[in-house]
Amino acid sequence: MRRMIYDSQRGLELLRLGSGIWNATFRPGQEEAIRYVVEGRGRLAVVQKTGWGKSFVYFIANRMLREAGAGPSLMVSPLLSLMRNQIKAAARMGVRARSMTSANSSEWRNVTSELDRDLVDILLIAPERFSNERFQTEVLSGLAENISLLVIDECHCISDWGHDFRPDYRRIERFARILPNNMRLLATTATANNRVMEDLRKVLGHDLKVQRGPLARHSLALQTITLSRQSQRLAWLAQAIPQLPGHGIIYTLTVRDAELVADWLCSRGIGVEAYTGQMRTEKREELEEALLENRVKALVATVALGMGFDKPDLGFVIHYQTPGSVVTYYQQVGRAGRAIETARGILMSGKEETDITGYFINTAFPTENEVEQVIKALERAPDGLTIQQLQQQVNVKVGRIQNTIKLLSLESPAPVVKEGNKWRLGAADLSYSFWERARRLTELRREELRQMQKYVRLERGHMEFLIQALDGEPECVEPPKLHPLRADVAPRVEQQALIFLRQLDLPIEPRKQWPLSGGMLRNDVRGNIAWGHRAEVGRALCLWNDEGWGQMVRVGKQVERRFGDELVSACNALVGRWSPVPKPDWVTCIPSLRNPYLVPDFARRLAAALGLPFYPVLKQTEHRPVQKSMANTAWQTKHLDGSLSISCASLPSAPVLLVDDVVGSRWTFTVAAWLLRRHGSGEVWPLALSSLGQR
Repeated sequence: MRRMIYDSQRGLELLRLGSGIWNATFRPGQEEAIRYVVEGRGRLAVVQKTGWGKSFVYFIANRMLREAGAGPSLMVSPLLSLMRNQIKAAARMGVRARSMTSANSSEWRNVTSELDRDLVDILLIAPERFSNERFQTEVLSGLAENISLLVIDECHCISDWGHDFRPDYRRIERFARILPNNMRLLATTATANNRVMEDLRKVLGHDLKVQRGPLARHSLALQTITLSRQSQRLAWLAQAIPQLPGHGIIYTLTVRDAELVADWLCSRGIGVEAYTGQMRTEKREELEEALLENRVKALVATVALGMGFDKPDLGFVIHYQTPGSVVTYYQQVGRAGRAIETARGILMSGKEETDITGYFINTAFPTENEVEQVIKALERAPDGLTIQQLQQQVNVKVGRIQNTIKLLSLESPAPVVKEGNKWRLGAADLSYSFWERARRLTELRREELRQMQKYVRLERGHMEFLIQALDGEPECVEPPKLHPLRADVAPRVEQQALIFLRQLDLPIEPRKQWPLSGGMLRNDVRGNIAWGHRAEVGRALCLWNDEGWGQMVRVGKQVERRFGDELVSACNALVGRWSPVPKPDWVTCIPSLRNPYLVPDFARRLAAALGLPFYPVLKQTEHRPVQKSMANTAWQTKHLDGSLSISCASLPSAPVLLVDDVVGSRWTFTVAAWLLRRHGSGEVWPLALSSLGQR
């Protein structure tokens, strides 16, 4: 590696060019980090709070290296949205940045050509690219010899101690091993405690120098508010947000809650939008721009609005529920008040958050049963299995299968290996250390949750608590002089929020295709479900155990063994709001040998309330395991195949309301609707009391 001398005047020029501020100066530590990288003094990790300007370090260093004749940089970044922001920031500094991701594979040939002609200054990739054969052979093999700088952004993702561990980041370790010891390497993050830093040294080298800045955010006025019920927190948001100056972010733990909170606030005339990872890339970009340009009061977001989003004058960050770790919270709340004197960070706590976070903790690693099923399936298939074929062999959710395979493949040595699109057993057995690490990290996540629950109970000293939890240097932080917001809510607004929760009417989208694993073999159907044999778009009254009607549904099903008249009235009102066309002329229901009276009793009373006849025309032919015990589509349809039949010679040919208590996979409705339509019914409108859809 050629030794270079840092030019301080040129560094300052590039800072002002990139920031657009003619008299900008470096923040403490920025220029030192750039000098360290440019002069090739060793491997460096920069741990600085959000908004400090870590991107200036790698883009200025890259530009100066390129001007001195060095080769391009390779940058590993975890999110497509983060890459988009980085590419825009690079362009402002005259840095030619390109990306190679799963979203732009059609552009790879052009990018490769530009790399060959030395027209790319920095190539951005996700860590998953290291496992892509095409990338390895066509790009990495030629690029590795010429790289002047390897940048690992959000490097805490390497550490399985980290709050945002990305298994694919482990692939960097294998790549880092083949790099020359004197290769320039820069790792950056805003969130790394001592445990994470020790992991980084193991992966990136024990000679890794760490530059750690102060953690205190002096502009942030932090506050915690405990309101256990959803209706209370919705009411509080409706009262408080119009009074808050500026614009902000409201974080939720799930996609469902992001949409719910946004819908509620919009119904109150407050200009917000939901922002989730399930949206199209173009839509997320539009929403980011809307917040940057102050065209919305706030975005109601999941963690999808995270790393890389920078609005220096963000006035508030509110959490609708408590996140699972201090590191996650610090990163998210730190988006507020970066370039203004005062901003608010308000953490709300509700009773459902422990269940949500507990689910995330308990499903982060595969269970021993899931691993055993996958290993045994591969033992029976020496030529290997695709993920789709594995679904047919193991009763495990497809996402869990993919996660299990990925984590096993990243072990060293790996017990499973990929050949083409198939997975097969490797030569090594799964090490005991895999389970030891899973138990250790699961307990860590639980401890982090307990730590956040302590934070919720604080009356003062919030910033000091966060700094101590993040292993920062202790300091006394004087909070901004802002009065805490009142935690009480007006009973009238809370009642309106409860009414809102009871009128959500969740859609039940029809399935349009039998599983690729084979369809319904006993009924000899496969492929697409014919248009005239599908269910219509149905409705669910509520989410299971939710505050609106969900808790009443749970009590009726599990405790009282009868659904109350309030739920009959609520479903009657739902059908009125829904007004399906053509409207149903009769009612039937999903049968159950396990609970033969529960749903028919409810459906009969609902039919009476609607003024329609009730005909129990479906029957269950044999006992089967409960549908929720079937984890993926292959097993769900296999479990249903042949389990339902029509109990009468002829059916009314008119449209029908098909009633069940709980909808999950939608396969029961799909099969029942197919049977009804095959036997001459009209359109089938599914209606469920509750949905098991993700919160």
